[in-house]
Amino acid sequence: QNILTVCFLVGYSAVALNHVIDFKEKKQEIIKPVSPSELFPSLPIVQGTSKRIKVLTRLTLVVSDPSHCNLLRSTSANIRLYDIIAVFPKTEKLFHIACTTLDVDLVCINVTEKLPFYFRRPPVNMAIDRGIYFELLYTPAIKDSTMRRYTISNAISLMQICKGKVSENKVIKSPLELRGPYDVANLGLLFGLSEGEAKAAVSTNCRATMLHGETRKSACGVVYTVKKPRKVEEEETAVPACKKAKTQA
Repeated sequence: QNILTVCFLVGYSAVALNHVIDFKEKKQEIIKPVSPSELFPSLPIVQGTSKRIKVLTRLTLVVSDPSHCNLLRSTSANIRLYDIIAVFPKTEKLFHIACTTLDVDLVCINVTEKLPFYFRRPPVNMAIDRGIYFELLYTPAIKDSTMRRYTISNAISLMQICKGKVSENKVIKSPLELRGPYDVANLGLLFGLSEGEAKAAVSTNCRATMLHGETRKSACGVVYTVKKPRKVEEEETAVPACKKAKTQA
């Protein structure tokens, strides 16, 4: 409740309750997510609006073997109950699988140590085409100088390929570790993002991830319509001849 209150005070309008599954540990099962209404009877109202802060459920799977991905390919009833699904691949092969085949919303990047592989353009581009975003945790950059060096280095190598399709997030364990959206956007400049991309990483990209999760749960795709602007020639032909004569006169 304290963390949620701090998120509301610094300007966030949505948070996610993260449930982490690491298959290296024994007896790890995907359980049904706890309803936010059971944990928080009364949610704070977002500053400047009349809406209450939105609380989502998120599942993060730490995979270190290709067999761990079979669970995501199966139609598990509990998996479909989560609003956001993220995968944390530990090897280059699993990173390629996550970008190309897994039905997830986020691909998490390890920023606390030197990566054992290089980011390749083909899988990253395929993930972008599928609407998947990459997640960078910014807390290591403000905690320790060594982790800060790895965070900036790994982030820049990813930014050179992924065209700014990044969501800067924080797995919060204490309210003292939280930073406001504008502070996080400024950190994005250190990661190689432009000013517009850094703002999008904490706003529109996060919203796109939420919408991707909704479509994953409800449909195979989304159809939207755009009004096509009329050309000048079409407008002229649509005007009656009598009105054209009056206009010319």
